[in-house]
Amino acid sequence: MAEKHGIPPLIHQTWKNTDVPHGWRAWSESWRRHHPDWEYRLWTDADNRAFLEEHYAWFLPVYDGYPEPIERADAIRYFLLDHFGGLYVDMDFECLRPVTGLLAGKELVLALEPEEHTRLPWSRRNGMRRIVCNAFMASRPGHPFWSHVHRQLVGAHTLPGPLAATGPFFLTRAVDSAPEDCSPTLLAADTVCPKPSPAAAELFGPRPVDLDRAHAVHHWSGSWEREDPGLPEPPTGRQVRFWTSQDLQPGAHGVIDLDAQRRRWAAGSAAPTVSCLMVTKDRLPLAERAIRCFLAQTYTRAELVVVDDGTDGALEDHVRALGDGRIRYHRLPPEGRTLGELRNIAVDRATGSYVCQWDDDDLYDPERLEVQLAAVLALDATACFLARERLWWPARRKLGISGVRVWEGSMLCAKDALPRYPELRRGEDSPVAEAVVRGGRTVSLDAPELYTYVFHGANTFDEPHFTSLFDAATHLWPTGGAYADQVRAMAARLPLDPADVPEAEDPGKDTTEDTTEETAEATAEQAPDPSARVPHTRRPAPVDVRADADEHPPLLVLTPVKDATAFLPRYLDNLRALDYPRDALSVGLLEGDSRDGTWQALQDALPALEADFRRVTLVRRHFGLRPAGPRWERGVQRQRRAALAMARNHLLSRALADERWVLWLDVDVTDHPADLVQRLLGAREEIVAAHCVTEPGGPSFDLNTFVLRPDAATLDWDRWLRDGILQPPKGFGRRYLDELRGHERVRVDGVGGTALLVHADLHRDGLVFPAVPYRRLIETEGLAALAQDMGVACWALPGVEVVHPAHPGGGPLSQAGEATAPAEARVGGSR
Repeated sequence: MAEKHGIPPLIHQTWKNTDVPHGWRAWSESWRRHHPDWEYRLWTDADNRAFLEEHYAWFLPVYDGYPEPIERADAIRYFLLDHFGGLYVDMDFECLRPVTGLLAGKELVLALEPEEHTRLPWSRRNGMRRIVCNAFMASRPGHPFWSHVHRQLVGAHTLPGPLAATGPFFLTRAVDSAPEDCSPTLLAADTVCPKPSPAAAELFGPRPVDLDRAHAVHHWSGSWEREDPGLPEPPTGRQVRFWTSQDLQPGAHGVIDLDAQRRRWAAGSAAPTVSCLMVTKDRLPLAERAIRCFLAQTYTRAELVVVDDGTDGALEDHVRALGDGRIRYHRLPPEGRTLGELRNIAVDRATGSYVCQWDDDDLYDPERLEVQLAAVLALDATACFLARERLWWPARRKLGISGVRVWEGSMLCAKDALPRYPELRRGEDSPVAEAVVRGGRTVSLDAPELYTYVFHGANTFDEPHFTSLFDAATHLWPTGGAYADQVRAMAARLPLDPADVPEAEDPGKDTTEDTTEETAEATAEQAPDPSARVPHTRRPAPVDVRADADEHPPLLVLTPVKDATAFLPRYLDNLRALDYPRDALSVGLLEGDSRDGTWQALQDALPALEADFRRVTLVRRHFGLRPAGPRWERGVQRQRRAALAMARNHLLSRALADERWVLWLDVDVTDHPADLVQRLLGAREEIVAAHCVTEPGGPSFDLNTFVLRPDAATLDWDRWLRDGILQPPKGFGRRYLDELRGHERVRVDGVGGTALLVHADLHRDGLVFPAVPYRRLIETEGLAALAQDMGVACWALPGVEVVHPAHPGGGPLSQAGEATAPAEARVGGSR
C-alpha cells in the first residue's frame, strides 16, 4: 500500500456483479487505458458486503437496512477509500486524460458538480448552494474525513431518499460540517464534471461544454438527478413494510415485494373483483372527485358501488354521462338512514369477493387497490389496512403524515369476513374494523401515500377531531415551500381542485429559509406504546410556552447525585458557563448513599453557589441503593431506577418554589452548549429532551429517549418484561436520536433525564417520576407515559447535544456507566 500521506495508484469501481453493461464498458476501460500502471478493482455487491463484514461489521445493520440498492452503492465507497485509499469513480464516468497531476501531493480530493445542479427544484428545496460529487473521490487511506463521514452516515440513514441519506446532498453536508483538519481539496466542476445532467439541461437549456480543460466527464447515466424527495414514492418496483396479526396476536413483519404478485397476475393468476363502496349525499363535487380516483386505479378488476340518498339527481346524471359499466349507481329516497345502514346496503349490492371502503370526500392514489390487494393475497390475509395516512387541510394549508393505528377508512376486506355495520350516524366503521382485526388475519401496510384523508369543513367528524390527528402526526409540512411542493406532487397523481394547488414558485426565489423552518416542524415516525392503548388527549388548558420562549422565566436546575466528587467540578463549571441570566437561575441538588465525600463537597461549594445563583437548595436523603450486580444488568433495574425516581421526586418537592421551568441535568454530563436553556425553551413545548451522546456527533448514550417504531404494537414485548418493567434489548421496537439527526425536533415516546426540560406547572399538576411500574415503565420513561395520559406530548431535539462519556460504572446517582456495558447486556430501559 502507498505511504500514509499519498493517494495510492488504485482505481475502485462498483457494480452489482461482474457483468458490466456493454454501454459502460468503454468508459470503465478509459480509466485503465489512461492509468496503465495503476491497480484496478471492480467491487460487486457480494464483494462489498464481505468487505464490510470483515472490516466494518458495526455498520452492517445500517447497510443492510437501506431501502434502496443505490444507497448501499453510495455508502460502500466511503469505506473503501477509508481502508484502501485510491480513486473511486462511477461506472458512467469517462476518463479523458490522466488525473495523476490533479492528485499529486494531496491527501483528499473531491469535485463539485455543475452549478446548474444547485438550481434544480429538489436541490433548492434542500438549501444546496453547492453540491459535492460523490461519483469522483480520491483519498489516502485512513484520512480522518472518512471517520467523520461514517458517523454522519449513521445519523442520516433514515432520511428520505438516497440524495440526503447517502448521496451528493449527504456528502456536501459532511464536507460542510467536517473539522478543519479534514477539509478536502475541491476541484472545480469543469475539471471532472463539465457536463450538466440531462435534467438540468432540460430545465435550463443546453450549454457548450469545454472538454479541453477537463480530465474526465460524467455522463449522468444514473437517475438520481430526476428524484424528487418528499413523500414516499408510490410503491412501484419496490418493497413495502408490513406487519400482520392473527386474532389480535402479532404475527409476521418485514417487507413485501409487491412486484411478485404483479408478476403472478401478469402470468394469469386469478384476479378477484374488488367492490369499492361509496356512500354519498348531496356532495356532487366531492363525489365526482372520488369517482375520478376510482377510474384512475391501476387494478381494473374492480367496481364502484355508489349508494346515494341525496335530494337531487345530479350525481346520477354524472354517472350516466360517464358510461362506465364498472360504476354501479343506486339511488335511494332521502329517508334519513344512518351511515351504518347505508354502508350495509352497499355491501349487499357488491358483487366482488373483496370490498373496499371508498369515502366520497377523500383521495386515493391510483395504485391503492393494486397494492392493498397484492398484500392480502401475498400474505394470505383476510383484510388489509394502512398503518398511516396522509392528512390534508387545504383551507389551512396543512399537510402531514398521521400517527400509526388501524385506519378504518383504508380497509380492504374479504366480503365474507365483513360483519354488519352498526346503525350509527358516525363512527360506524370503527367497531367493524375492530371485529375484522379481532377475528382474522390482517395485514397493515406503511404506505401513507395511498390514502389522503381530507378535511373540507363538512366532514362527519368536526374540526377538533382533525386537529387531534395533526397533533399526533409523525411528519408535518406546514405552510411554505415544502407544503407547496408536496401538494403539487400530489396533483400529479390525484384530481385536486386547482384552487388548492399552490402556483409554482419563482425559479429565482431563494427557498433556503423556508426549508429550514419546515425542517424544524418535521417529526419522526412514531407508533403507539405497545404496553398502553390510552388515546392521546389534549390538556384542557395548555401552558403558554410560546410566551416563555421570548423572555427569561425563572428556571430551576435539579440534579440528584451519588458518589459524584469526580464529576462536581466540571458540572459546576458548566453550570456557571450557561449564558442564562443568573438572577433567573436556581439550583437544587440531592445527595444520597455516597461513600466518597460528595455531601461534604457540596457543602464546601454552597457559599459560592449561593453567591452565583438566584436560589440554591441542598438536600440529603439516603435510599439504600447498593445494587448487587453491575448497574446495567436487568436484575437490578427495578431497584436502581425506583431509587432514582424517588430521589427525583423528593428533590422536586423540596426545591421547587416559584420557578416556571425545571431543567433536570445529570451531574456526569461533561459538556453542554452554553445556550442549552434557550435552545430547549425555543422548542416551545412543555417537555423537551436534549440529545445525550457519548461524544460530539457520536452515538446516543441516553436510550431512555426513544421513538417507537411503526410496527412496535405488533411485537412481543412480554418476553422483555422483568420485575414488572419493560427491559428490551437496544433497538427492539425503538429508534434513538442518533438515527433522527435529520430532524430539528421529534416527538418521542420515552425521555431520559440527562438534560430534560419540563414546565414546572406540569410537576405541580402531578407529573412525577413513577417509582413503581406505570404502564410497565418506570422513572423517566414512566414520566413520559404519565405525561401522555395527561394529554402532554414529549419532544426531543436531536441536534442539541450534551455529552456523557462512556466511562466505567459506579459514579453518581444519575445514570453513568451503562454505556460501557456489553451491547448484548444493555437494555433499552437503562441506557
